[in-house]
Amino acid sequence: MSEYANVVSHQSSRQGADLAPLNRLALLACGRTGADIERLVRELRQKTRRERRPITWADIETALMASRIRLTDDHRYRLAVHEVGHAMAYTLLETGTVYAVTVGGSLNGASQSFGQVEYTPLPGRPQNDDWLMRTCASSLAGRTAELLVFGETLAGSGGDPNSDLARATRLMLAAETQLGFSDINPLIYVAPEQAQQQLLYDTELRNRVDARLKRAEAMAMEMLTRHRMALTAIAAELADIGVMSGDEFRKALAPALTERKTDPVTA
Repeated sequence: MSEYANVVSHQSSRQGADLAPLNRLALLACGRTGADIERLVRELRQKTRRERRPITWADIETALMASRIRLTDDHRYRLAVHEVGHAMAYTLLETGTVYAVTVGGSLNGASQSFGQVEYTPLPGRPQNDDWLMRTCASSLAGRTAELLVFGETLAGSGGDPNSDLARATRLMLAAETQLGFSDINPLIYVAPEQAQQQLLYDTELRNRVDARLKRAEAMAMEMLTRHRMALTAIAAELADIGVMSGDEFRKALAPALTERKTDPVTA
């Protein structure tokens, strides 16, 4: 991102001290290399010279947006609801700090990302059963937001080993077989690959993992239902602009953050 800022920083002296456009362009450029941005600006220079005018912020934004995935308005809003659901869970369940949220593009260079939340886990939290449940609820919150708003979910929550459902299932399976949180034989450790196999044929284990997942989903649903107006309003804004910084997201969520201080969600 710093390389990108260097390429276009000369614009700031011509277009005033307001850095808001530059901040937005920096977010749109996440995942690209300095060489990618230099090539983009070079192509824009050629285009604007032919048109006998200077490069504008709008030119750069249009070029950055051109490579993003084309979506219908309905699909874009659905994806925004999903991503904002995650971002709200990380923030209100206190499991992570959100740095950016996007729809129709990637924040880390992934070529086929329909949406993404960039965040870091909050440090210093006791890694107890409550922390585990909140973390799982955050993984399920995108899918849960879809259920709340649309009454159904898209397939994107599952389908591959890195999906929301896969991560949540591994986490709850670990609670039962590796982390000592099970009510049944809590001292027995089962290696992850063996636990995955056990999940296939051990009905009792599968039911315990499923119960944990449903409990985490209920936690996410409770939080999102309480703040449904914020969910839909922020999702509509995200669907419109495509990308939000963490500060922009938290500003939009400010009323819910104030309420959370007096009425925290518990496991």
